[in-house]
Amino acid sequence: MIDNLSLGLTHGLMLLAAWLLLKRPDLDAESPPPRHWRAKARPLDPPPGA
Repeated sequence: MIDNLSLGLTHGLMLLAAWLLLKRPDLDAESPPPRHWRAKARPLDPPPGA
């Protein structure tokens, strides 16, 4: 038979982890991506033969 204490402890720790993750202030903030992720804008090259 599975011990109720071990089930309660593990589920309680998972609940605590989820609660702490949901309380993070940066969870709801959308910041722009870092500079090194952005593609450099460059003009389009004209098609060959144009």
